[in-house]
Amino acid sequence: MTEINEKEDLLLLDKQLCFPLYACARKIVAAYHPFLKKIGLTYTQYVTMMVIWEEKEISVHDLGERLYLDSGTLTPVLKKLESFGYIERHRSTEDERVVIAILTEKGQALKE
Repeated sequence: MTEINEKEDLLLLDKQLCFPLYACARKIVAAYHPFLKKIGLTYTQYVTMMVIWEEKEISVHDLGERLYLDSGTLTPVLKKLESFGYIERHRSTEDERVVIAILTEKGQALKE
């Protein structure tokens, strides 16, 4: 077995805090999978709905900040939720650059 110097030792997987956090997160998401499959949502769609259930109406920018998601990731999620009828998206009347995600009755019913 080759001797590992101190610098290389830092690169060992067992020395990385990020890896057990990543593995734990994957296990948690996997645990949710059977329940979310029954209601037809992915984990990302579910956490998005959790924020929308809480806020009822939220700008896409603020939603992205709450979820730590960029618009390139969040936009397809919102499009899918809108296609399911769970949310609607509208431009703000005060600033047309701002898009607002709004909970629908069908989206509220999903929470139950």
